[in-house]
Amino acid sequence: MGIERFIGIDLAWAQSGARTKPNETGVAAIDRHGVVIACGWTRGLEETMAWLNRAVVGGSTLAFVDAPLVVDNPVGQRTCEREVGQRYGRWKVSANSTNQSSPRQAGVLLRERLQESGWTYDDGRSGPPTAGLVFSECYPYTTLVGAIEMGYDRERPTYKRRPARVPTAKWRAVRAAECDRLIARMAGLAATDPPLLLSSHPVSRRLLSEPSPHKAADYKHREDLIDALLCAWTAALWSRHGLARCQVLGADSLLPPGQAPTIIAPARPEQRRD
Repeated sequence: MGIERFIGIDLAWAQSGARTKPNETGVAAIDRHGVVIACGWTRGLEETMAWLNRAVVGGSTLAFVDAPLVVDNPVGQRTCEREVGQRYGRWKVSANSTNQSSPRQAGVLLRERLQESGWTYDDGRSGPPTAGLVFSECYPYTTLVGAIEMGYDRERPTYKRRPARVPTAKWRAVRAAECDRLIARMAGLAATDPPLLLSSHPVSRRLLSEPSPHKAADYKHREDLIDALLCAWTAALWSRHGLARCQVLGADSLLPPGQAPTIIAPARPEQRRD
């Protein structure tokens, strides 16, 4: 039967202290037909784990997480992060550097919690899993420019970082308009393989019916949900098409199978290593 449920987690990278309210984490779960089973937001690892426990299909769930999950380099940048820039840089996509000195490592804590709860971290080097509770790392920007269905043939959409060409005074309006265009493209995934049906859940449906807000906090709230849905769809794409449509960044690691720090990324032919 294969994997039945695909989960996307846009994890807040910083783990908060006892006196600090955690940032929001976007979460989404879809089935193999693209129906959004659940989506929304959590705060902190405890809420995220509780949400996951409600969203899984026992023994048949693949979760993709937008956050560094395995960080074994004392300094510098992980190989998988460096390869993002090497292979997707033409589309203005690069990755932040993460190492063991980095302060924001909530992904590492989430990996440890998941493994303690019976989940298996999969680095993707053996291809897509066919069963079990499995999780891997992804990066939504690579999905946007690597999946031809999204239509970003030349560069990533400017729904996050302000380009130098856009004046600060106009940025929020430009960003909101770009986000609405991105959502319209995501709505088109209803007719792709695998599909994503934004209209199938009341929370994701509001992305279609309500314009993107200008206020920073409200916009970030929406952006987190969008990225979680992209992560879930990327998990479904990996499960459905494997290495025919995706590549494993960091695959040359010498670590044993299932232990390497990798990013599973949709890829056009020209984004793959020669």
